Amino acid sequence: MTVIGGINYDDRGIVQNIRAMRMQTVLMSITNDNVTGFDKIGYQRKIPVVSSFAEFIGEDAISTTTDDGVGRLGLTQHPLDFALADKGYFQILTKEGIKLTRDGRFKVLGTGELVNVEGDKVLSNMGNPIVLPFVPEQPEDIKVDLNGVVRVLDKKTRKFHTAGTMSIVTAEGVAVLNPNVRQGYQEYSNVNLQSEFMQAMQYPKTFEANRQMYMIQNTNLQRAISALGS
Repeated sequence: MTVIGGINYDDRGIVQNIRAMRMQTVLMSITNDNVTGFDKIGYQRKIPVVSSFAEFIGEDAISTTTDDGVGRLGLTQHPLDFALADKGYFQILTKEGIKLTRDGRFKVLGTGELVNVEGDKVLSNMGNPIVLPFVPEQPEDIKVDLNGVVRVLDKKTRKFHTAGTMSIVTAEGVAVLNPNVRQGYQEYSNVNLQSEFMQAMQYPKTFEANRQMYMIQNTNLQRAISALGS
């Protein structure tokens, strides 16, 4: 008589637990990014999106979208700080091309160009960099209205000269007709710390539950192998 023994090992349970733990790690990382960005100028909250069949795909099933809601506006009274009280983005010309930002901390170069804190040029609604007709003695002489029209006061003639209109668009690149630009303000993130902390509480619990299941299945497998060997 021949005795045939063996173990029929189904790894789906263990693999799925590992995938689930990695997914919780990625989700926690997204929440940590939001918490870290709470005090960043112009930061917009990341929203995790989990696609179908996540139990088979794992962490690759997770993507992010952006919460385009308006963040907290803070008064700075600095004439070259700008915030958007409605949805939209400033268009900035960088070395890598045109980018969108809600960080409105600008400055004026000696050439009259309006740039952001990184030195990237602020674009007008005509697609050209905004250049002031002259550099004023004081930044308070630069005035920007709610529509983003940039004007400079010539103290000699007591007249304003228009330098251009800031290009403010949606995430799809469509011009915003009423951007509601606020001069002398900064926009902080739209992150709600309480919501982020409440959201983060569930991830360690789910991670721990999957870890316990993994350990139970792994222990049972080791016992089966040991029993078969004896």
